[in-house]
Amino acid sequence: MKSGIHPQYFQATVTCACGNSFVVGSTKQSISLDICSNCHPFFTGEMRFVDTLGRVEKFVRRQAMGQAQSGVVSKKQKKLLDKKREEEEEAKRPRSLKEMLDRVKAKA
Repeated sequence: MKSGIHPQYFQATVTCACGNSFVVGSTKQSISLDICSNCHPFFTGEMRFVDTLGRVEKFVRRQAMGQAQSGVVSKKQKKLLDKKREEEEEAKRPRSLKEMLDRVKAKA
């Protein structure tokens, strides 16, 4: 191996937020974790949420907003309704000058 181009290798101390620490080999001297095998729900068997960035609360808020807006018409549905309304108006319009004159005579 060439000298001077490889990073220095340390016995790094890994420290978890729960207080657990262990030693591994790394190019850093210390590593900090939010969750480790000592406190992760998969390894401990506990049923709890592990949420460091508020993702669960964000999801719950979005889900509540979606349920509140269930009566709101989406853009796609609105376009379909507008198109249907235009087609109905088009059907009511006279197609020719003769039809228009006949309607005017019928009203008078």
